[in-house]
Parts: sequence; structure tokens; C-alpha cells
Amino acid sequence: MFFAACIGSVFAPEGTSGGAAAAFLRLCERAGIPVAVPDGLAGLCCGTPWQSKGYTAGHRTMAARTLRALWEASDGGRLPVVCDASSCTHGLEQLAGALPESDRARFTALRFVDSVAFAAEHLLAALPTPRRLDSLALHPTCSTVHLGINDALRTVAAAVSAEVTVPDNWGCCAFAGDRGLLHPEVTASATAGQAAEITAGDFDAYASCNLTCEMGMSRATGRPYRHVLELLDEATA
Repeated sequence: MFFAACIGSVFAPEGTSGGAAAAFLRLCERAGIPVAVPDGLAGLCCGTPWQSKGYTAGHRTMAARTLRALWEASDGGRLPVVCDASSCTHGLEQLAGALPESDRARFTALRFVDSVAFAAEHLLAALPTPRRLDSLALHPTCSTVHLGINDALRTVAAAVSAEVTVPDNWGCCAFAGDRGLLHPEVTASATAGQAAEITAGDFDAYASCNLTCEMGMSRATGRPYRHVLELLDEATA
């Protein structure tokens, strides 16, 4: 079951592919994997905007609404819930923690999987052999670290490029939801070392797995960062 992150609707992605959600759906269709989408998706959220700003009541309300919808749509947890933005996947994993302890047990069967991890485990073997780029600059995210999926991110990146480079100065881009919009100087400072490495090199493509992080890195480097699944989609079309 697919849970498209709302940041993909709020912000336009680089390029004309339609973003990570559209790329994921095309990849699943190409791989012969059926995908369901929960009813009322436009009114659901991973809860991160509420949690990060300390809006406890709003977070609890959204958690209850989203978890009930995902529980029903996933057939009581039988289907994994796949999300196309790593920060939102991480937020989904934390949703149950917003509920009273007595209400959490019902949702323990829900499984949240990032689209990159799903692609590495289920899509790559079922897709046509990708046409590989020569070089790719890769930006992991704080959420891929929390989720433990950096290896999966590298696996997908390696499927689309012969050489994958993660800068030695890689670190948090500090975009942090809306912080990068309100305080761009923070992102500029946080990414200065990594941006210097990137701009000193020459890469065929630039990739990450979370739209706001891609926005932050694009602004920091002047290079077009895109979700790695968009590149995989193009490489297997």
C-alpha cells in the first residue's frame, strides 16, 4: 500500500517526471507489483509538522486519523505501508507514540517501509536492467540514518550509476521541514563543506530520497538534486 508524502504535493520536484510518488507508481507497474492507495489520502499526514513544532494535541489527532485509515487500508497490517519521503516514513513509524498507551497495541502490526528500501528489496530484481550513468553524487538524509536504510539507498544508487559518491563532509542539510525556507542561512552554513565538495566535482546526476532535503541541496550547490527513484524510473523506462 502506498502513502504518498504531502511534501510532494506542496513543493514541485526538479525536472518533469512528476516527482518520487509518480516514479514509484510507474516502477511498481513496470515490475508487476500491484499498489493500493488509502481512501482520503489528501487528509492524512505522517504527523511530523505537528510533532516537530510541539503541537501535541494536533499530533495526537492526526496520528489517530492516519493510523485508523492505514489500518483499514492495509487489511489490519497485512500489507506494508510504503512512503516516498524518508522523513515522512520516519514520522509514520513514530505516529503510534502520540496515542495513549492503551490505544497503541491495535496498530503494532502496521509495517512502514521507505520506498527506497522497498525498491532495493522488491523492485530492482523485477525491473529491466537499468541504463547506468557514469557518476552520481548521493546525499543520504538524517531520516535514512534513523531508519537504517543507508545501505538500501546506496544499492539503488549503484543500480543507476557506475560510480556513487557520498561526500566526506556529508551531514544534515538543516532544511528541517520549513526551517530552510524561513532561515536559509542555517542550511547554507550546514551544507557549506558538502557543497564545496560537490561543486568541485563533475557528476552526471545528483540524488537523495527526501524532497525538502533535495531542495536544500539543490540550493546549496546549484545542482539539480532529485529522488533516486526518479533516476531509477528513467533508467528502466
